[in-house]
Amino acid sequence: MYLQGRGVRKDYEKAYRLFSLAGEQGWVDAQLYLGEMFFKGLGVKRDFKAALKYYQMATQNGHVLASYNLARMHSSGIGVMRQCSTAVEFYKNVAERGRWSERLMEAYSAYKDGRRDEAAVKYLFLAELGYEPAQTNIAYILDRGEADSLFPTSKENVLERAIVQWQRAANQEYPLARIKLGDYHYYGWGTPADYQQAAQHYKLAVERHATAQAMFNLGLMHEQGLGITKDLHLAKRFYDMAAEQSSDAAVPVALALAKLAVLFVLEKINKV
Repeated sequence: MYLQGRGVRKDYEKAYRLFSLAGEQGWVDAQLYLGEMFFKGLGVKRDFKAALKYYQMATQNGHVLASYNLARMHSSGIGVMRQCSTAVEFYKNVAERGRWSERLMEAYSAYKDGRRDEAAVKYLFLAELGYEPAQTNIAYILDRGEADSLFPTSKENVLERAIVQWQRAANQEYPLARIKLGDYHYYGWGTPADYQQAAQHYKLAVERHATAQAMFNLGLMHEQGLGITKDLHLAKRFYDMAAEQSSDAAVPVALALAKLAVLFVLEKINKV
């Protein structure tokens, strides 16, 4: 009640105290909500490691949504080293126990067997019901042009449909969807190119999810002055953040920093 403001005024501090007491007594929903509060920074300082801890506790006590949240954190590398194999195990747990899992698995099976149109229809249905995994998957299918026979329109119109689904998934705090929105505005896919809007989405991905890809993209935009102030020092800061956040970013960041070093030298020469 206090967390969501149902019947009472929102009070995150009181909600945290009550959930902490209940969580210590083993109430699984309280453990889930504590994870949510730390993940989103509601009434407490955002702490992905603490969120991970409470999601793990709830998962051990059989909470399916907590398993799903753990899968997302492991697949995106949020608060933990990116580990796809671990994410798959948690997703498998969700698929085997979730209430809506059967239809999602039917859609996935259709996609895996090459029945793209059938998969797209199933994902679209679930997406309209508000299921974020379905919104993400149909956006992915549209993005790759794998449902062109189902939507025999121009590539631009298909991408317009895709960006709607990416936006819906981003509204449910899926990190990759937020980055995709940035990409769509950066390149002008399904929407007019808008560097400022792209930068805004990347900033949200950094602030809310600490994603290395968004950090790298902001570094590049600061380096080139696209939609935001050209600032080589800020560019370096974001590149460094990306490298610290994910080992996958090590090589591209090393190349970006090498280029940046040359730009620093040229900048000094031009000032002489």
